[in-house]
Amino acid sequence: MANLLLAGYFGAGNLGDDAILLGFIQGLGNTAHGVTVMSGNPDEMSRLYGFKTIDRRDMSAFRLALETADALVFPGGSIFQDSTSVKSVAYYGQLVKLAKSKGLKVIFLGQGVGPLTSFLGKRWAASAFSMADAIAVRDPASKAAIQDLGVKNPIRVTADLAFLLPSPAESDAVGFGVGTMKSVGISVRPHGKKDEIRSLFGEFARLLFNAQIMPVFIEMDRQHDGPLILDISKSQGGKIPDMRKMQTPMHVQQRMSRLDAVVAMRLHAGILATTVGVPPFMVSYDPKVAAFAKLLDLQTAPNVTGLTPQRLFESFSQFMKDRERNDKILSRKREELVKLAWANMDILADILPNAARI
Repeated sequence: MANLLLAGYFGAGNLGDDAILLGFIQGLGNTAHGVTVMSGNPDEMSRLYGFKTIDRRDMSAFRLALETADALVFPGGSIFQDSTSVKSVAYYGQLVKLAKSKGLKVIFLGQGVGPLTSFLGKRWAASAFSMADAIAVRDPASKAAIQDLGVKNPIRVTADLAFLLPSPAESDAVGFGVGTMKSVGISVRPHGKKDEIRSLFGEFARLLFNAQIMPVFIEMDRQHDGPLILDISKSQGGKIPDMRKMQTPMHVQQRMSRLDAVVAMRLHAGILATTVGVPPFMVSYDPKVAAFAKLLDLQTAPNVTGLTPQRLFESFSQFMKDRERNDKILSRKREELVKLAWANMDILADILPNAARI
């Protein structure tokens, strides 16, 4: 039996990160192991999923958990990046250092790495990955980012663990369209100047509606996306349908399955759409989004910087015209990415034989 301590940005109100965690738990299946999750909201996470949790900000609890753990596992996410602050790299690097000082295995699975531009960010990330017992990343760009740090450890390209989430149960919920209108989900997030994002997606939603397509905004991050969605609705003079205050990634999957397509700034809005067979049109604000669009091979993700509503609408309209082609590609790519996501669990089993799948 292996006792696993799981680290990442879990239980912090971001459904994408929670999807990673739940995909990992799904992958573990009936393995003989114990799991403790470092969470931003331990009580809520325990209530929703029944996990044993500790507060991710409580270093005393972390040190205590190390005493009974066999491995510190990072199931994924973009935690090693310094685009917003170098504090993320410093925090997770410190967790690795403490775990290795106690003789634990350190395992990175399905990681999205970068951008890393600061001296300290690069140094701390290089130190953390160099101490790892296994490294798996979710795309080739992340592998290149680690290699650019001078890390010599073997690095395997797998896929995001959210791809291991099962298809949702059939829902009685109705779609968002009115009459014969199609419905399209829109996942936005704050980036750069708030007014530019509000204007871009507010006008894009108006263009969709005028084309007899119902826009539906999707809240993936409780703290950041919700206020922006309300702002966009207000800028258009009324209420635009939305998917807000969803508690679990499974709720997102269930409601996404009723959509005809998803336009996504958020990476995991695109990933969850893929898991239910809904084509995602990615809009890049970060290299990880462009990398995912490249993996899917459905379209080249336009960069949100300098993007106009009309150009976005025209590109998306062409995307919709290619629906039959996109469905075929998506079906094939989804199968490939699920297999690659399972490879993370094989790596875990190699490092911790007692956690091998049963």
